Amino acid sequence: MLYFFEDLLLDPGRRELSRNGNLIAIEPLVFDLLHFLVRQRDHVISKDELIAGVWNGRIISESTLTSRINAARQAIGDNGKRQRLIKTLSRRGFRFVGEASEQNSSKEQTTETKKRSAQDASQAVTFCKTTDGVNLAHASVGSGPPLVRAAHWATSVDYDWEDPLTGPLLQHIANRFRVIRYDGRGVGLSDRNVFKITFATMFDDLEAAINSTRNERFVLLGISGGAATSIAYAVKYPERVSKLVLLGGYARGRNKRGSSQDEEEAKAFLTMLQSGWGNEHSVFMRAFCSFFVPGAPPELIKSFIDFQRVSTTGENAIKLRTAVDDIDVFDLLAKVSVPTIVFHCTRDNLVPFGQGQQLAAGIPNSKFVRLTSANHVPLSDEPAWTAFINELDAFLQDSS
Repeated sequence: MLYFFEDLLLDPGRRELSRNGNLIAIEPLVFDLLHFLVRQRDHVISKDELIAGVWNGRIISESTLTSRINAARQAIGDNGKRQRLIKTLSRRGFRFVGEASEQNSSKEQTTETKKRSAQDASQAVTFCKTTDGVNLAHASVGSGPPLVRAAHWATSVDYDWEDPLTGPLLQHIANRFRVIRYDGRGVGLSDRNVFKITFATMFDDLEAAINSTRNERFVLLGISGGAATSIAYAVKYPERVSKLVLLGGYARGRNKRGSSQDEEEAKAFLTMLQSGWGNEHSVFMRAFCSFFVPGAPPELIKSFIDFQRVSTTGENAIKLRTAVDDIDVFDLLAKVSVPTIVFHCTRDNLVPFGQGQQLAAGIPNSKFVRLTSANHVPLSDEPAWTAFINELDAFLQDSS
């Protein structure tokens, strides 16, 4: 298993620690200590547990333990009093608190995995700058006329191609289109250290990503919170958007719907994120994910939590969640002039079905498609997926 955190790669198989491909000198025992902490990052590790796991229970002095912890911090650039990655918890022990992701290093792959990996490897990942100087990562894959997917909750151009929730749609579209997607500020491979995330910055990110591709005309896909930025872009640049596809979207976030219940739900979401971000064992995080995929099997919930953890930090997740709850593009709906299709799941718990109806009713001549599902977006193994894909393909016929 390979472990990625910040710009570092920990490879236990080769017993190597590297930063951006450059090997970092590290003592074998310090490597073992770091590997143990990263592997057990969901838990506070007591001194006794650490000694048992790294030193096999041998008696060591307090100073030896302290010096090895300090050496591990120095190797990963976690110097000073902040303890950004390895935190000492008084009278409790130690914990690796950095945002880490895992990837199986096994060479054994199924035919389907090889196919997907080959497709993913062919994508071109580049960077562009927003007007306020933020570096955004964007990627393109597939062949055909261009289709731009606006950024939405928890994206990562590094991982979303094979993610069970986002991958199937991207792979399907890439059979006919050159799919262009990007990570918004604070997310994925884009700059993580950002001061704020608002609807205005989300729109700026979309605009910057599109301008960097130099495509004059394209299909625009807006999913969930990305629907609002897509609507705003289509109103500002109707000559560039050939068709507009909206899935699970809304015109107003929870804080703008004039409902005390919606506002309380917005606060509850923030509490869930603050209490359990990235922790698959947290009841708060599992509750949050259940709004996206209610009734999902444990392995899918774990995958979704892992994907969110690698996509951004807990701090940025709070900023992003607040931004989408403050969305309000209701007054722009009547100004949309491009061909539009609106998809919405009938029992969507995250974005109520009525929000999708509101989009379709407000956008002139748009087509509204009901998807019989309780998920936020249809999963590839449920009947609603077939209906979704058939309607999508028909709508996108002859797109250019």
